[in-house]
Amino acid sequence: MDKSFSTYNFLPKFKNTRFSEGGKRFSNSNSNFLFSIITVVLNREQSLQETITSISKQTCKDFEYIIIDGGSKDGTLNIIKDNSNLIDYWVSEKDQGLYDAFNKGLSLAKGEYVGIINSDDIYTPEALSIIKKHILQNKSADFIFGSVKKHWGVLHGYKSNKIKYSWGFYSSHSTGFFIKRESAKQVGLYNTKYKYHADYDYFYRMIVKNKMRGIATKKEEIVGIFRRGGFSSTIKFWDSFLEEIKIRYDNKQNILIIAVIFFYKFLRNINKVFR
Repeated sequence: MDKSFSTYNFLPKFKNTRFSEGGKRFSNSNSNFLFSIITVVLNREQSLQETITSISKQTCKDFEYIIIDGGSKDGTLNIIKDNSNLIDYWVSEKDQGLYDAFNKGLSLAKGEYVGIINSDDIYTPEALSIIKKHILQNKSADFIFGSVKKHWGVLHGYKSNKIKYSWGFYSSHSTGFFIKRESAKQVGLYNTKYKYHADYDYFYRMIVKNKMRGIATKKEEIVGIFRRGGFSSTIKFWDSFLEEIKIRYDNKQNILIIAVIFFYKFLRNINKVFR
């Protein structure tokens, strides 16, 4: 599924599954934003409020905020409703997984640039101001990777050539990644057949197939903070590894290069393979 998100059918896929929706869009028709910020969430009452608060404290106010809830059963929906004055649009309904929810968010975005922040993470107060500064300095760039802090250090930089043999060529997908909405339309939707790493497929299409130009903030220009316990921490190594290889194969990367990558990473992580 890589059609343009502008044609995504944002209607309930199952009868009576849209539990509720709301936000400032219902009373304000403004659609002139620099940023559209998207949060996808499911049963994260323990962390969502901090994410929303980090959005509200941005020094750059030129953004809209969209939350896509997958039909949470805990207190998540109550948190969303309590913060409706800070959210431009939110919806709660069953979906087909994380990347289907991302596609919904993309289809709803109205800003010039789109950013994704997961409900386990937060923006620094200067995050959007930092990204805006780089946008003004690099207007031809299609996307930007901002530096992101994890508990063990800082993820930073962007090295496009590394995508040929490694996925470690960028800082982050959630929290650090921002893309022009017009460029995102060219890349298309996240492919929902990939359960764990549709973002890798998205980046491969963005960088290799569409040859888009990207930049990165400086290491010290931290835009976000990762918290422990997010979606990526739940993925088993073997499941992740096989999907990574499949993404390369499906995108028609040279089979010999794929084979070298497979055996190198297999041998390097053999203790994880048989865990």
